[in-house]
This record gives sequence, C-alpha cells and structure tokens, in this order.
Amino acid sequence: MIFENEKKILKIIKYVPSIFILLISIIIFTIQFIEKNNTFKKEKIKIQNEYLQKNKEIIKNRVEEVYKFIQNEKKSTEKALKDSLKLAIENANAIAKTIYEENKDKNPKVVKKLIIDALRNIRFNDGRGYYFIYDKKGINYLLPHNKELEGKNFWNHKDSKGTLIVQEMIQILKKVDSSFLQWYWFNPTNPDIQKKKIGFVKKFEPFDWFIGTGEYIEDFEKGVQNKILNTIRNMRYGNDGYIFIINYDSIYLSHIREEYIGKSAIVNNDTQDIEKVINKLIEISKNGEGYYSYTQNKKPGVEQAVYKTAYVKGINEWSWVIGTGFYQDDMEKSIQSRKIDLDQEFEERLLKTIQIELLLIFILLLLSIYFSRILQNIFKKYRKDINNHIETNNKQQKLLAYQAKMAAMGEMIGNIAHQWRQPLSTISTTATGLKLQKELDMLEDDFLVKSLGEINTSVQYLSATIDDFRNFFKVNKEKSTFYIKSPLNKAISLVFAQYKNLDIQIIENIEDVEITNYHNELIQVLINLLNNAKDELIKKDTNIKRFIFISTKINKENLVIEIKDNAGGIPNNIINRIFEPYFTTKHKNQGTGIGLYMSEEIIKNHMKGTISCDNTIYTYDSKEYKGALFKITLPLTIS
Repeated sequence: MIFENEKKILKIIKYVPSIFILLISIIIFTIQFIEKNNTFKKEKIKIQNEYLQKNKEIIKNRVEEVYKFIQNEKKSTEKALKDSLKLAIENANAIAKTIYEENKDKNPKVVKKLIIDALRNIRFNDGRGYYFIYDKKGINYLLPHNKELEGKNFWNHKDSKGTLIVQEMIQILKKVDSSFLQWYWFNPTNPDIQKKKIGFVKKFEPFDWFIGTGEYIEDFEKGVQNKILNTIRNMRYGNDGYIFIINYDSIYLSHIREEYIGKSAIVNNDTQDIEKVINKLIEISKNGEGYYSYTQNKKPGVEQAVYKTAYVKGINEWSWVIGTGFYQDDMEKSIQSRKIDLDQEFEERLLKTIQIELLLIFILLLLSIYFSRILQNIFKKYRKDINNHIETNNKQQKLLAYQAKMAAMGEMIGNIAHQWRQPLSTISTTATGLKLQKELDMLEDDFLVKSLGEINTSVQYLSATIDDFRNFFKVNKEKSTFYIKSPLNKAISLVFAQYKNLDIQIIENIEDVEITNYHNELIQVLINLLNNAKDELIKKDTNIKRFIFISTKINKENLVIEIKDNAGGIPNNIINRIFEPYFTTKHKNQGTGIGLYMSEEIIKNHMKGTISCDNTIYTYDSKEYKGALFKITLPLTIS
C-alpha cells in the first residue's frame, strides 16, 4: 500500500511541473522586462567604464608618442648640430692649411693674417655660426663679433659658472686633436648675458693654434622647438582630436584653433574655471604626467560646451605641457547605439522564450504523467527494500548490543571473583578459627562477638558489591542528573580489585561537574576503556610502573573526560580502525572487537557526544611516558 506522503509526491510530480511552467512564464516575462532595463543600466556603466579606460589609454599613448617624437628630434637635431660644427671646423682647418701650404715661405705674421682674414667673414647655421682662434698661451687671434678683444690674453678668463674656458680647451687638446665641449659665453644678440654654448675645437699645429666654433643652446633649442611645433600643429586624430601644447607661462604653443597660438590660455578662455584648469594641468606636468577632467567651452566642429578628459605630460627643460583628450558626448553616442542593439536583442529573446516555454509545457505534461507511473512502482519497491533493511539493521544492532553486554558480563564476572576473594577468605578464616576454639573449649564471648562482627562486615561488603553489579546491568534508558564523580567512582570500584592485584595505579584529577545524561551507559563506556587500558598494560614488563590517568574539565558548554595510560600507544597503522565493529588485536578467546564500537555508538548516538583516540607523549614524576589518550566530550545537558 502506498503511504499518504508518497501519494502527495506523485500528485506533485504529475501536476506541479505544468503549473510551475505557467507561473514561471508569467514571471519570466515580467523579469525580462525589468532585466532589460537593468541590463541597459549595467551596459551603460560598462560602456562608460570601457570607453573611459580605452580612451584614456588612447590619449596616453598619443601623448607618449609625441613625447618620444620630441625626444628623438632633440637627439637627432643635436647630432646634426654637432656634425655641422665639426664639419665647419674641418673646413676651417682645410682653408687654413691650404693658405699655410701655399704661403709657408712668407713671414708667419703675414700667413696668420691671411688665414684670419679668410675665416673672419665666414658664417653658417643660419648666420649664427662663426670661427674663433686662440693659441696655447690663451691669446685670442680671431673673435668676429668682438674684434676689439682680438690680441687679448684670455688665459684667466672665466665664464659665469667660474670655468677657465680657454685653459680647459688647451688641457683637452693636449690629449686629443679635437673635441666637443660646453661653456658659457656672451651672445652677440644679447651681449650683456652669458648663455650656454656647445662647441667644437681642433688644433692647428703650424702656429700652435686651435680653431673653434660653437652654437648657443638656446638658439639651437628654439630652432628645434619651431621645427617640432610645426609638425605637431598638423597632427589630427579623427574629426576633433589634436595635440595641444602650453608653456608654464600659460601661453598656447600649439592648438587646433590657430588663433589661440601665441596667446594666453586664460585670455582665450577655452574652459570653464580656466585659471584653475590651466594651473592644474601645469602642476600635473611639472610633477610628471596624469589625467584631468574639465568642461571645454567649445568643442571643435560643435561649438558648444562639452565635458573633456585630458592626459598631459611635462617637458620640464622646455617648460612645456603636452596634452590631448576625448569628449563625453562621444561616449553618449556609443551608449545610445548600444541601447538600440539591446532593444532588438530583447524582442528577439522574448519571442524565442515564448516558443520554447510553450513547447516545454507540452513536453512536461507528457513526461510528468509518464514518470509519475514509473515512480509509483519505484516507491513500492523502495518501501519494501527500506523495511527489509530496517529489520536487518535492527537485528544486527540488537546482536551487537547483546554481544557487548555479554562481553561486559564476562569482564564483570572476573571482577566479581577478584572483589569477593578477600572477603570470602576473611569469612572462611574467621569461621575456621571459631570452630577450632569451640572444639578445644577455648571460645570466649568477646572473641565470638568480634569474629561474628568481622564476618558480618565481610558479608555487608559482598552485598554492596552485588548491588553495584546489579545496578550496572540494570536496563535504564532514562536520563538523569548526576555529578561526574558518581559514574567514575562506580566504574573504578568495579575494576579496582583487578587493578590492585596487577599493580595498576589510577591517578585522578576530577573536576566534579553536574551533567544530565545516561548514567549507566557512561559507566559501561568507562569500564570498556579501563579494561582496554588494563589489557595493554599487563603486556608490559612487570618492572615498569603501570599508570592510568583520569581527568575531567569544562570546555565551554561541554564536559571533557580524558583517560590515558603508559602502555606505549596504539600502532599508527590501526589507530584509525579501533572503533570499527569486530576489529580487535586480541586473541579470539580474549576479545570480540565490539567494545569500542559500542562505546562509540553509546557516546555519539545516545549521549550526543564524541569520542576520539590519539597517541600522546607526556611527563609524570620527571619521567617521559607514551600511551593512548581517549577523549570523551559530552554536552552538560541533553534534550
């Protein structure tokens, strides 16, 4: 017969899928509509983040490319300058040498004048380049822009940095025939200020001269800058992308709007909060590079205010801000385009969902009817198998419990024998003494009373022992509240006689705690553990002291009982199996292998606790021991 719960399950299987699909369809339509809006919002954020990240990378790369271009141009132009200076000196030397060779039979003064006059008016590098001549004593022979200084001794002349220029040139030319070097000199276009100059000097051996020329760095850099700016002003990225350059004085050097070039960015008023924006861009550039966002008053091609994100990088030696950016309205166009795509995707997905759900409803109706019939038969067979399994399992559990009880009874009978041996011996000895004195007519009343008292004491001890054993085997499945010392003391008293005869010492460290649990079942577990420890201890040499330590303590809401011995521990290859049923290391006549299994069953399933075993090494009386440690953890109260 099928149970009521099974009938309900079969009805659920038959009808619920179809109802469920109908409800889900309605919910899905609603969810998809909401989801579409949520998806768009997420997509919008995603597009914004992706657009920002992508375009930040793009504008950064553009600025980096321009920065590299400028550095490369500086290097290549500097090299070209050095080459031109060197070539000019080589030409000057060639001219001087030719004049010397053609006139060397003439007076040296005449020849020197011919050379000087030949070089005086030669100009190069857009008219900025000229020649100078000194001898090794520092006397100047040619200085076209300061002819009045010709013939003067410049040996002790210092530039604005304190460098003895002519001496430095002479020292260098002692080691090499020619060399590049830098110094500070008066610029002919601004004769009151010394400017940094790069030059090339070369020895002219016939007169112990050296001929040189140079180019002012400032003039050189201006030429490089103009060349670079002309290139950058023509750079374009798409319809409205460009590179702007501002110097640290806020003057535009390059911009897509030519009318801005050469004027102050603040005067051009190209952004909202123009002073703040320009100062921030300059600050970022002076510190290296970075991003900054602001509102540009006029976007090229649109002529309306648009939010813009720029990336700038500084060239501090030129006091330049190099930058470019992208506009917010371009991102909005991408978002709107994506929204149109999402609407179309939603409509297509909705149509497909309706078709699939209708098909699923039909299929599920057929399947639910088919499977409900199959499951009905499975339930019948499953119920039968469960009942058979329960019956078999109950029989096995009863058998194990019976075997455990019988094993415990065997142990107890042995304990009874040890417990009763001493009092029975006392009774026998006292009775024999009384009989002997009576036969010899020596029995006195005092001795008779004393002897009968001893017999009565022994009988009372035997009676108490019988009560302890009877209580141990009493079937009592009721929980009770007791102090932990009670089951511990009873378990110890039941094995005490054997332990004493075997020289096993029990050392207690008991924190007496009140708990609510199964009293007799705990005694059974404790006796099992004590007997196991005893069986291992008697295998050891009799010269070795035998100890069993019992301790209790509170750990939060639990009571922890620990029992350990000094029998050497359990082999590592079997320690994980000791709680298995029928597993034993004893001879088949000595053990059944169910004591620890039943102990675990009692602790876990009845007393709602845990039991575990590990090997432990510890010190007692300044001596190290090794043994097995059993730990029982019980709740202070169980429901």
